[in-house]
Amino acid sequence: MIAGISHLVRLARTGFVFAREGVFALVDTRPLPFPAKTAIALARLFERPTAKDGSSRLAAALTKLGPTYVKLGQFMATRPDVVGKQIASDLESLQDKMAPFPQGDAEAVVAAAFGKPVNEVYVSFGPAVAAASIAQVHRAEVAQEGASKPVAVKILRPGVERRFKADLDAFFYVARKAESLSLEAQRLRPVEAVATLARSVAMEMDFRLEAAALSEMAENTREDTDFRVPTVDWDRTAREVLTLEWIDGTPLNDRAALEARGLDLPALGRNVIQSFLRHALRDGFFHADMHPGNLFVDQDGRLVAVDFGIMGRLGPKERRFLAEILFGFITRDYQRTAQIHFDAGYVPRSHSVESFAQAIRAIGEPIHNRAAEDISMAKLLMLLFEVTGLFDMRTRPELLLLQKTMVVVEGVARTLDPKLDMWTVADPVVREWIERNLGPAGRLEDVAEGAGEIGRFMGQVPSLLSRAATLIDQFDDITRDGLVLSPETVEAIGRAEQRRNRWTVVALWTIVALLAWAVWRLI
Repeated sequence: MIAGISHLVRLARTGFVFAREGVFALVDTRPLPFPAKTAIALARLFERPTAKDGSSRLAAALTKLGPTYVKLGQFMATRPDVVGKQIASDLESLQDKMAPFPQGDAEAVVAAAFGKPVNEVYVSFGPAVAAASIAQVHRAEVAQEGASKPVAVKILRPGVERRFKADLDAFFYVARKAESLSLEAQRLRPVEAVATLARSVAMEMDFRLEAAALSEMAENTREDTDFRVPTVDWDRTAREVLTLEWIDGTPLNDRAALEARGLDLPALGRNVIQSFLRHALRDGFFHADMHPGNLFVDQDGRLVAVDFGIMGRLGPKERRFLAEILFGFITRDYQRTAQIHFDAGYVPRSHSVESFAQAIRAIGEPIHNRAAEDISMAKLLMLLFEVTGLFDMRTRPELLLLQKTMVVVEGVARTLDPKLDMWTVADPVVREWIERNLGPAGRLEDVAEGAGEIGRFMGQVPSLLSRAATLIDQFDDITRDGLVLSPETVEAIGRAEQRRNRWTVVALWTIVALLAWAVWRLI
């Protein structure tokens, strides 16, 4: 009860800030019932005369509410199915630009993390060069082979974890209430969305995990000649402090500087798209916050990504789904594209594959009558997710994060080359994955993997039998030491044992049959 009141107080403050910043002016009240219209009209009485025009009002309100709400705004941008395409698009501009916390607090965090003064950890430690909702970045120097080497030091905001916990508890409260009152909310799964946000924030606030993500991405891309990530200084990295190689590069949002360097901007745009698709399809691990401020071009012309707090993962099923969806649209095979949705279990079997293929055709056909620069792969996927809503497809958070990242990546690429042909650029990466994983080589690997699974199972059989023998011995010891059962219990156990024996025999013969079938297929 007390917790509920606390959440309501926090939400009331949020509502007041929204009202003051004019957020409710963005709500279309026409379809709303009279009580809701009245409530919004009353809320607008508190609106400041100087409230910003347009949908930037929401971004302004979230910034005023603090770090948790800024992060919520960024996360909402990944959920156009919940907040609508326009709001999601506007929230993409929310860039975590917050006032830095004091230099003394940053140095205290470093001293606490490493158990010694900051001047014993770094040769020099400069002021903050960037500040966001969870952390801020300082330029520092470390001693290396008798010289000083510049590094970037990311410091966690003091007290931010406590603030996030309180606000996330309030978000969970609202999400649970929404699901209990609305069937549509149950389909959109706001509780799971908040849980995803909570997990993401928890990982972002442990910089050892970000360092691990950097390390994993470095391993995945070590053979790539046009993409790299900063190296991690593990000796100067802790939960609250992350030390990285300082990147001397040109940010992708500085077009004039890129042109002044004489760089091939269309080629750079292709590199952005193909690097992202390669990471998503080949590695199943991609940078999920690839806005221009996080992308640089180093002195060798390679694309360098920073800020690995938000990462996306795709399992084998999701990677195959993405590749075949894109390939299906490229080749106009809508029946196959629809079947992939059903095979992946994303659309309930109660619907018709043919009807779903018809809906997909309505999305795909118009793009083949347009110029290449007018075709948006990201918007196509967004429309696809809208259509799947009509077919009771439940929200897939990992695919929404992928789609959100694709929107950002595509936008970055088009700023470099407005006439970029997305499908021509994507085609070689998608085809390579299709041929590698669904062609003869991929099928042979599937067979080998299946044989390995059978081998692992057979290797576990002696252990399983040993455990069964141990259990039998333990039961025998119990009965020998004087366990007395009533006649009714003995009779019940006997009947249960007979049933268990029957099912054990059936299970054993089923396993034998499956093993025989698997061996026959391998031969």
